[in-house]
Amino acid sequence: MKFGPVAIDAAEGAVLAHATTAGERRFRKAHRLSAGDVSLLKAAGISEVVAAVLAPDDLGEDAAAEKIAACMIHRNIEAKPAATGRVNLHAQAAGMFTVDAAMIDAINAVDPTITIATLAQHAPVEKGQMIATVKIIPFAVASALVDAVARICAGGEIFAVNAYQPVRVGVIQTVLPGIKPSVLDKTLRVTEARLARSGGRLTAERRTPHEIIPVAEAAASLIRDNDMVVIFGASAMADFGDVVPAAIERAGGTVIRAGMPVDPGNLLVLGTLGGKRIIGAPGCARSPKENGFDWVLDRLIAGLDVTARDIAGMGVGGLLMEIPTRPQPREPLPAKAEPKVEIVLLAAGRSSRMGGPNKLLALFDGKPLVRRTAERAIGSKAAATIVVTGHQRERVRDALSGMDVIFADNPDFAEGLSSSLKAGIAKISGDATGALIVLGDMPGVASADLDRLIEAFFKSEWRSVVRASHDGRRGNPVVLPRSLFTAIAHLEGDTGARHLVEAEGLDVIDVEIGEGAAVDVDTREALESAGGVLQD
Repeated sequence: MKFGPVAIDAAEGAVLAHATTAGERRFRKAHRLSAGDVSLLKAAGISEVVAAVLAPDDLGEDAAAEKIAACMIHRNIEAKPAATGRVNLHAQAAGMFTVDAAMIDAINAVDPTITIATLAQHAPVEKGQMIATVKIIPFAVASALVDAVARICAGGEIFAVNAYQPVRVGVIQTVLPGIKPSVLDKTLRVTEARLARSGGRLTAERRTPHEIIPVAEAAASLIRDNDMVVIFGASAMADFGDVVPAAIERAGGTVIRAGMPVDPGNLLVLGTLGGKRIIGAPGCARSPKENGFDWVLDRLIAGLDVTARDIAGMGVGGLLMEIPTRPQPREPLPAKAEPKVEIVLLAAGRSSRMGGPNKLLALFDGKPLVRRTAERAIGSKAAATIVVTGHQRERVRDALSGMDVIFADNPDFAEGLSSSLKAGIAKISGDATGALIVLGDMPGVASADLDRLIEAFFKSEWRSVVRASHDGRRGNPVVLPRSLFTAIAHLEGDTGARHLVEAEGLDVIDVEIGEGAAVDVDTREALESAGGVLQD
């Protein structure tokens, strides 16, 4: 691949390095130029472009990323379609992530043009979470490099999500004078919450004196009908021959490891009894905050073995006291607030293709277009309607007089679409789960269409991008989940959120709403054919 200035006469097939405008046509970055595109650029007086010219044996960035992802061997993981040279891989189940670090290192050593990044070894993941990404840095790479990566991938499983299993757990709590029943009751609630992520359940509890024989008898009884037994001692282990490890051995079990280099969690005991696992929980496991007990429990319920050597290797990264990586992870969740979507109605544009009049003030059935659009927004199931103003802001506000809308002024409207998106998103309520972006110049979109988009967003559990479509073609409006709001705040120029959606690898749901998804009124001809009458 060659990269740099390319004479326009030799640019057919080249991949643009920058967005380029030719008259009314705008070519995006990474667009591959056709013969017709070259003719348009020449007619616009453009003599050269900065572009990448692919060699015969080169693979484009998307094709290369997809081929690498297709060669990978993995479990419970889904590869998303390539976009901007990137393939994101997502967990198909909640569980524990494992990765062959040597394979990842070998791939990243092939050539800097090809990269792969993953979560950390043994990271807990939720269903749908991104666990890895393949990224091709330039617009294309040599096929030989991709083939070299494919040979590495053929060496075996590169990574996996080890799905959590719904284990049955029996609990023993020892009792000493002075320990409050409320402490024991809370311990049960916290333990049940820890198991909830896997669908596991606490099946039985025994409360015994803090003595070796009663604990051993309770352990031998509970292990028969459960997959695992957890012992909460009323007193922390003070010696490797203390009550909990001694009781495991008295019951006929084996202590694999007593003590671990994770703080909090130092006093954990791990053993086997009847071919099953038994854990002496450290005192910190009575709290929902992350501790060494979580590290062992999560691996076990994901079906992974935990050896003495594994525990000995947990010291690096094991200082958790001041690192709130998973704050209050297992506390019972508060009652969920009702999900809500708020509309951001974009009405700040200059209507530059109209040659003067503001299209948003054009009359449709005697009513300004922007007011008609706002009425349909207010008439939907959206919780609020935010109108972004900029060009002729006072006239637009007058057209919306008396309406139940929130105004967001965009003094930087001349900089393009991103500035209006940022201004609108900044006004979204803190408890809103998504923003429905509505263009002010789409007269064919009705309240019922907006409701269909909102309903599809709720069904996706507020995680997906929901986009209006017509005849299989994407259009507008679009619902953006809250997870994109931070990235939107960093957008620049005349660009929307489309490339953010691609980069984040979010699921996109297309909802057919009819012609309204594709009809905007950017030109006089389009506006008049839609039934509008321009005003001065």
